[in-house]
Amino acid sequence: MNTQANRRVGPLLAPLLGVCLLAGCGTDRSADDGRANDQPPRAQEKRAREVADAWHGSAAAAAWSKGYYPMADPTRPPESGWHSDADKRAYETGNIVRRGRLPTTGITRGKVKWRSGSTLPRPLVEPNTAYQSFAHHNSAGPRLTVTGVKLGETTITTSRGTATVPAWLFTLEGYDTPLEQVAVTPSSLPGPPVGRAGQGSADGLWSVPRLARTAPDSRALTVRATHGACDDGPVVNVLETDESIVLYATVTGARSGPCTAQTIEQDVRVELRQPLADRVVLDALTARPVPYRS
Repeated sequence: MNTQANRRVGPLLAPLLGVCLLAGCGTDRSADDGRANDQPPRAQEKRAREVADAWHGSAAAAAWSKGYYPMADPTRPPESGWHSDADKRAYETGNIVRRGRLPTTGITRGKVKWRSGSTLPRPLVEPNTAYQSFAHHNSAGPRLTVTGVKLGETTITTSRGTATVPAWLFTLEGYDTPLEQVAVTPSSLPGPPVGRAGQGSADGLWSVPRLARTAPDSRALTVRATHGACDDGPVVNVLETDESIVLYATVTGARSGPCTAQTIEQDVRVELRQPLADRVVLDALTARPVPYRS
């Protein structure tokens, strides 16, 4: 399989504290371990190539090509735009309340429809479950009010291109256009075609749990990478093939000695040599596709 040159990309945004996923955050390592060099360690690149080769022609690749995997935010603000900065802040913080109870529905399945003509039945979530996915708080300050909901459709970018999907259309007080929430659930991620590497082990790999921003015609991705409390942050390398983009993440400035056992998540921008298109994004640590905001 033809591969293109790998690159190293540094942190983009300030870190966010995450749930502790491992005890290896405080593992003793020399000051040089995990530090960004001109060339990534051979073991890490070898692992990325192993994952790319294993994915090619695998049962996991076949399952991925037939499933429904969103590659964009399933919640879409009103088409008319926000009336004020306060409303925008309310949406971004999830400070959204509802007036009255949301209806239940006897419809349990919907259909994903791609422009190619392919379709896929998927379970439909209840309106209240969809509401809770974007309404996280009921606190003082700017807030939005949901006054009703009905079932409709929207479009969303997926791993197989743009698809039309069922959506719950939530009416917001004071708005003529609804807030749209995709109403069908994604397919389960396929199992990895090769075993998982050891996190924080001698190969120095860390996880890339999710994609934060993508665009099929873009030569860049923004991913959420992990690192520990005793280092200077994540570094994400990329190995590109015609079929896949394998991300292999490490940390820079790892320090030895006592360290709290926690995992920090941080957005990292990854530059690509070619547009994303329909290539799958894989995590070298887990050998699984990297989902969008899982």
